[in-house]
Amino acid sequence: MSFLDLSLLGQGGPVMWVLLGLSVVALVVFAERALYLHRGQIRSTAFLTGIKNILVKRRLMEAITVCEETPGPVAVVVKAALLHHEADESKLRLAIQEAALIELPILERRMGALAAIAQVAPLLGLLGTVLGMLRAFHAFTLGGNYATPASLAGGMWEALLATAFGLAVAVPTHLAHHFLRGRVRVLVHDMEWAANEIIRFVIQELQGQGTAQSGANGGTPVTTTAKAAVPAGAGAAGSASAATPAPTKEKAPA
Repeated sequence: MSFLDLSLLGQGGPVMWVLLGLSVVALVVFAERALYLHRGQIRSTAFLTGIKNILVKRRLMEAITVCEETPGPVAVVVKAALLHHEADESKLRLAIQEAALIELPILERRMGALAAIAQVAPLLGLLGTVLGMLRAFHAFTLGGNYATPASLAGGMWEALLATAFGLAVAVPTHLAHHFLRGRVRVLVHDMEWAANEIIRFVIQELQGQGTAQSGANGGTPVTTTAKAAVPAGAGAAGSASAATPAPTKEKAPA
């Protein structure tokens, strides 16, 4: 007997076909989620270092373009911080939180389907077991006093096949769900780390440099006329001397 024999599906009863459909759905969902999460997993440290190097050169639009071209939730969080780089710390954190809240459901999409299949498959196997036992006892009842073990074999075979196939679907699906949840936790950790780093950089570097430059420009008074550069006391003294005529020397008598 081979468990890959498709004839076992017919011998296991109608529940086997339901379990087969659930196994195909679980396989497709796992493949799609695994590829999506793998594509979103980037080297966060190298990515954020490159963004900081671009921002140090005061090329904000180039940094935003790099974030748009980079897949994954980390780039989305960093982009949200760059778009609100002129806001204060509270508004900056709020913008990053909003971006993260949008990305989290995308990361966890269809994960509930895997969890549901992992929980329902053993119950469907148990249902197939009950149906197989009912069939066996029904055959035993029809046999009357001359019932043979062969009349019970069909129902017992159906019951055991349904139980085995239900567990065979549930166990890998549960492991797949656990694996994907681990990948999501890694991405969420990277998002939190990148958010804290970009907030610290924006506040200390971008906004700090802007404040220092504005302070330097505002601290040096600019004189537009020569009159404004003359002290007030000197002007008054000059006007007083202008108003008082200079004393003239009298000629001595010859």
